[in-house]
Amino acid sequence: MTPAELDAEALYAQLESKVIAALKGTRHLAVVGIYSGGAWLAKRLARALDVSDLGYVDVAFHRDDVAERGLSAGVRPSQLGFDVDGATILLVDDVLYTGRTTRAAINTLFDYGRPARIMLAALVDRGGRELPVAADFVAQSVTVADQELLVLQQDDNGRLSLTIDHA
Repeated sequence: MTPAELDAEALYAQLESKVIAALKGTRHLAVVGIYSGGAWLAKRLARALDVSDLGYVDVAFHRDDVAERGLSAGVRPSQLGFDVDGATILLVDDVLYTGRTTRAAINTLFDYGRPARIMLAALVDRGGRELPVAADFVAQSVTVADQELLVLQQDDNGRLSLTIDHA
């Protein structure tokens, strides 16, 4: 897969279609994005699902590799302005890779309550799992080299793009 083939807007449309088909009309549905790319996607998905319970989580404090990676200067507070208890949570991330970010996000959610169910949506699944995590909804599975990072960006007009950076 080359960067030119990673049309983030087309991938988002695929993801949105899958999510709406499965979750439209779900009672007590909340959409939670993982900062930063997942937050952009979550905002769009919440609007498409007509869901007002929208939140964001920063997983920095729950990552199991924080000692190795350190804390990012861009740590933001999690924002969950709704009751997590009993909710069906659509957890949204941009790129699913090792599963560590997802695990940390789930731990963060449980700090706020006990959801009835957590479902995962990811724009891209790049494989390379280190933990047993799978997305319920994914637009595309891609293969990139271990030293490459898929990065979702959003421009000033809200248009999404995916790039490949080298670690």
